[in-house]
Amino acid sequence: MAKRRADERVWNLPRLGNAIQIPLVSIDATEEFILDIGCSRTRLAKGTYQNRVRKIVPLARLDFGGPPHRNPKGAEIGSPRLHIYRAGWGDRWAEPVSLEQFSNPGDRWQLLEDFMRLWKIVTAPVNQRELFE
Repeated sequence: MAKRRADERVWNLPRLGNAIQIPLVSIDATEEFILDIGCSRTRLAKGTYQNRVRKIVPLARLDFGGPPHRNPKGAEIGSPRLHIYRAGWGDRWAEPVSLEQFSNPGDRWQLLEDFMRLWKIVTAPVNQRELFE
């Protein structure tokens, strides 16, 4: 479902140990979403981007800069990795990111841009890039 920013607020993206929750809405205004952006407490290169619906249901999460993740059936997935909601499993399954979806996995800003594009955030929130680096 295509999404857009809920307002014109300018967001200061989080630094070490912080997170923000950016409200989104479907294009037809029938569904509300949240874009979570979090940064590790110790490393700027580690973080999480997440798209939620109905306040608590994680649809997709991108983890980067951290240790590997072990899927419920044992497969180990490195970083960055994409968690996509699966009925009965929530977001516990992960898959490696592909260069077709994420053009530069080593760049936090580009990861965010690609994550928003992949999850159909067509009118993105206004983010201040200089505060992001």
